Amino acid sequence: MSNFASPMRRVSNVFALSALAAAAVRLAPGLAVAALIACLAYLLRQLPGLGNFSPMIIAILIGILVRNTLGTHAVLTPGIGFSMRRLLRAAIILLGLQLTFAQVAATGLNGVAIIVATVLSTFVFTLAVGRLLGVEARLTQIIATGTSICGASAAAAAGAVVAADDEDIAYAVACVTVFGSIAMFAYPMLAGPLGLGPRDFGLWAGASIHEIAQVVAATFTVGREAGEFGTVAKLTRVMLLAPMVFTMAAVVLRRQSGVAGVKPPLPWFVAGFIALVAINSLIALPITFKQDVGVLSTFLLTMALAAMGLETSLVKLKARGLRPALLGAIASLFIASFSLMLIKLT
Repeated sequence: MSNFASPMRRVSNVFALSALAAAAVRLAPGLAVAALIACLAYLLRQLPGLGNFSPMIIAILIGILVRNTLGTHAVLTPGIGFSMRRLLRAAIILLGLQLTFAQVAATGLNGVAIIVATVLSTFVFTLAVGRLLGVEARLTQIIATGTSICGASAAAAAGAVVAADDEDIAYAVACVTVFGSIAMFAYPMLAGPLGLGPRDFGLWAGASIHEIAQVVAATFTVGREAGEFGTVAKLTRVMLLAPMVFTMAAVVLRRQSGVAGVKPPLPWFVAGFIALVAINSLIALPITFKQDVGVLSTFLLTMALAAMGLETSLVKLKARGLRPALLGAIASLFIASFSLMLIKLT
């Protein structure tokens, strides 16, 4: 029996390797184009005026430009889909190694309370305003998540959970990018008139500006203390991505329960994110290793956003109208004013 089993195992291994090779060949063109756009985004960041923008934002814009001028061949579709979904989830998991529970503690009880209250209030407020404006529910949820937590990566994660169209995700990313960029330049000019010290300014920026890169740029303009505290506050806010996405998944699951043929979303990638945060909190990993993983995570996110751009039609994007953009503006004003109010009161 064992003599017969051994050749069967070899045959099985050959079939498995053949299937993997076929999958690699099928995915390679789309992956290569997404990676090429990601590399181009990093190169463009070296140009004057673009250094403060995340490569993810540049990548999705390049992807949209390519899709709506040159078009995308069908051979790219499998790799683009893999980048938008699998690589996105892998990147969010790896993002967990950039956070520790000690960083949350460093924000202080008062700081954590302000951040949590700001995130929850902004999310609920944005959902309510979205309904009043008549913005489609999924797009509203993505804009609410991107605005309340961490910009493009949060919008993409929320889009994966609610099964949103690529155009919805692209629209939400555009909203949080535009208004986050405005905040990045406006906040440093407001620190003096508002009477905010370095720590209060860092907390305000970290609790309300959308992207990590935008927070870093805004706070270090004011000073090192503001920059360091703002970065920690922002990372604490990013930590809330996990419970937010799990809650959204639970709501979608409840709505879809009993619907035939519908597979409810299971955000296991967020569980992986939490697991790596726990590992990073308990084990003293080498700094160089975490830096390398951080670079890899950002590059994978950039590839995922490039792929989303390649799947985004400007015609469909235009069909969404201006109401979602108005929603993004209102949500951004709310998160800025609400977090500032809490800081002043406490």
